[in-house]
Amino acid sequence: MKATLRTVRLDLTEPLRISRSTMSARDAVWLTVEDPDGTRGHGEAVSSVYYGLDAETLTHHLSSVDLTRYPDPETALYDGESTGADTPPAVTAAVESALLDLVGKRAGKPVHALLGSPAAPVAATARTIGITTLAKAAAEARKLAACGFRVIKVKAGAAEEAVERVRVIRDAAPEARLLLDPNGAWSAADTRRVLPRLAELGVEAVEQPVAPGDPEGLAELAASSPIPVIADEDAVHIEDVRRLAGRVQGVNVKLAKCGGVRAALRIAELIEGSGTALMLGCLTASSLGIAPAVHLADRARWVDLDGHLLLARDPWSGIGGDDGYVRTSGLPGLGVRFGGVSRAHVA
Repeated sequence: MKATLRTVRLDLTEPLRISRSTMSARDAVWLTVEDPDGTRGHGEAVSSVYYGLDAETLTHHLSSVDLTRYPDPETALYDGESTGADTPPAVTAAVESALLDLVGKRAGKPVHALLGSPAAPVAATARTIGITTLAKAAAEARKLAACGFRVIKVKAGAAEEAVERVRVIRDAAPEARLLLDPNGAWSAADTRRVLPRLAELGVEAVEQPVAPGDPEGLAELAASSPIPVIADEDAVHIEDVRRLAGRVQGVNVKLAKCGGVRAALRIAELIEGSGTALMLGCLTASSLGIAPAVHLADRARWVDLDGHLLLARDPWSGIGGDDGYVRTSGLPGLGVRFGGVSRAHVA
């Protein structure tokens, strides 16, 4: 098998502000794996300041993966050791994605069928509203609801400001399911104070309200919370999830942080029946980067796979989302095609 890399810049339609940072673009590194017949599989890894991954680091690790030692992509995929133990999970996920895409194309099957789900997944995805003015948040919520989005994810900074932001979004989109994500910005006291008010406003769940690093504290908050608490930054690897299973109401699984589709499936199996539900999340990425998670979307209680919808131009297409629903295309492999779409901001 031949492997090639390409680095591209993914610009957002407008900067996305969360509690710890503001982002206007990401770098993406595309891995293409080609078999002797010329069939190609693709995967994507995106840069992340939070996880300490820039394009150079991603390229270094992807270049270190030796797939030529395998006789075919099927052996490489199911070997389970195509990347080393010190490989960043985002790189492992990208390699697995390219192999899944290639194996699916060679078999004439979509990835979800390779994973044991015959029906093509379709799921309502959350659409993120970053930290912005109340007027702009309300305008975005109205437009999203008019476009068919049933789930809106609200990024939050200070706790009191978050309550007011949720209030205006609720008024603008009264039928929407609301998720709230402070990205660890609140203290435990702030969280306990505002959660009952957020429950009154109909917030369905809150992600990682307190800073990561104290999973016991997060579990204590979840035990008395009037709304579900979802662990995100405190639930990176399967061992993190094992400690929290049955103690929080949800875990946000992102393929780039856990190591790919099969790692996500192991987490889903671990939490099954524990009282902890699966959320599928993502980083801002192209449709290529989001596609592997879409093939798992029917297994999750909450789906937040809108990273490609935040881009000014998505270089790939094939997973939908503009109408509020992500879906697999039915094509073999990941079901995405190069040649994307340009988007204007929703407001």
